[in-house]
Amino acid sequence: MLEKIQTVDKIEVVENGCVQVRVKTAVLEDGVQISGSFHRHVVAPGDDYSKEDARVKAVCKATHTPAVIAAYKAAQPGA
Repeated sequence: MLEKIQTVDKIEVVENGCVQVRVKTAVLEDGVQISGSFHRHVVAPGDDYSKEDARVKAVCKATHTPAVIAAYKAAQPGA
């Protein structure tokens, strides 16, 4: 039986408040991994993170304070 499992396996916060998320996709055959890949995405301060994994939501909630969001927006080109 083939099974595909996706898990958030790494969450990192960088200096400007962005939260980097790595998602691992594993393909299993009879419980043994036969393939795997990674996908990364970034949640910037002020982004909607309501559809993220619960752990990512918790990190964003703690990190994306009003001060961090304001500083991030002010540092963007054209701000």
